[in-house]
Amino acid sequence: MTFDSLGLEAELLRAVATERYTRPTPIQRQAIPEILAGHDLLAGAQTGTGKTAAFVLPVLQRLSKLGHPQRQPRALILTPTRELAAQVGERVRAYGVHLPLRSTVIYGGVGMQPQVNALQRGVDLLIATPGRLLDHVGRHTADLSRVEILILDEADRMLDMGFIHDIRRILQLLPKQRQNLLFSATYTDEIRRLAEGLLQRPKQIEVARRNATADMVTQSAHPVDKARKRDLLAHLFQREGWHQVLVFTRTKAGANRLVEHLGREGISAAAIHGNKSQTARTRALDDFKRGSVRALVATDIAARGLDIVNLPQVVNFELPNVAEDYVHRIGRTGRAGAGGRALSLVSHDERKLLEGIQRLLRREIAISPVVGFEPSLTPPPSEPDPSLGAHRGARGTKRRSPAGPVRHMGQRSSRDGQRRAS
Repeated sequence: MTFDSLGLEAELLRAVATERYTRPTPIQRQAIPEILAGHDLLAGAQTGTGKTAAFVLPVLQRLSKLGHPQRQPRALILTPTRELAAQVGERVRAYGVHLPLRSTVIYGGVGMQPQVNALQRGVDLLIATPGRLLDHVGRHTADLSRVEILILDEADRMLDMGFIHDIRRILQLLPKQRQNLLFSATYTDEIRRLAEGLLQRPKQIEVARRNATADMVTQSAHPVDKARKRDLLAHLFQREGWHQVLVFTRTKAGANRLVEHLGREGISAAAIHGNKSQTARTRALDDFKRGSVRALVATDIAARGLDIVNLPQVVNFELPNVAEDYVHRIGRTGRAGAGGRALSLVSHDERKLLEGIQRLLRREIAISPVVGFEPSLTPPPSEPDPSLGAHRGARGTKRRSPAGPVRHMGQRSSRDGQRRAS
């Protein structure tokens, strides 16, 4: 199947050709015709599968067919993070380059006035984070009364981050009659409940099983004492010759400390987290993409919304407290059919977190020590166990993972050799 068989207009096909897309991905093949037909949609697809194009392309076509441009937005895309909003905005501009449509992106962390100016000039498609959008509504600089299409992107992440009340406020500002599209990297029970109150007779698409990780990502783990994690990471940079690695930590302070340590080891690094200004976050990401820094150290603010072409390596310096976040972290590599690797450094106090991740994935993760960095036989008494809250979401709701194979630290698999926002 090709893109021209999906019913897209010539202007969009020209843009797709410019982007060097050859064949639509499964989510694009299934979603584009349904959206063009005007159906509400509940779609689940793992990250890196072309989900953004699956809704942006048909929405642009519907806007071009629904009438002439107006001052008020006719389509609204809500995203949980600034980075994802910016990424979607880039795709909208690229796909709509040959269409007479106007779009803009609004999110927090930057000045309001440039956004106000863009809204006053008139916008067909608005991409926004919930909080900043409500700020504009409160100042009467954004009018949502003529929105004909609503898209919730990464809806599960918005729920995790506590945006449900903002979303409900926004829904009250929209026309009752509209097309609703709900896209998510995971297809959780919470998402289904949200969909029941939002979507009207929706078409349902799920192109990968719940919480599936990218098939092209090779996952592994190294057991190590917590006190030696930084030294092990620096050792791996030198041994493996890594030049572009996305490293995840749990905390902002931990990210800053790790950047300092890597710098002392001669490894260029930058941090990206919620305490950084949007300008600093954008600069760090741009430097990473250009290769000016070898390591981008991030909290889970970067687990969604970072689109880095051919990112070869993700490292979990610390495992996330919520198992589902592991899926989104490693989804930054192995995108669009490319290969990738995800490595976790696991200390004694994280062994239960690793078990929870394996239960969620219903698969084992290959575990092997690094010579010279083997963990102690018994955990240091000073190390607390963060897994007590391992399956609780951002609002304290319990997360249950399906039963599956679990292997304890140091136990090798027979297959080992075969293969908010902060």
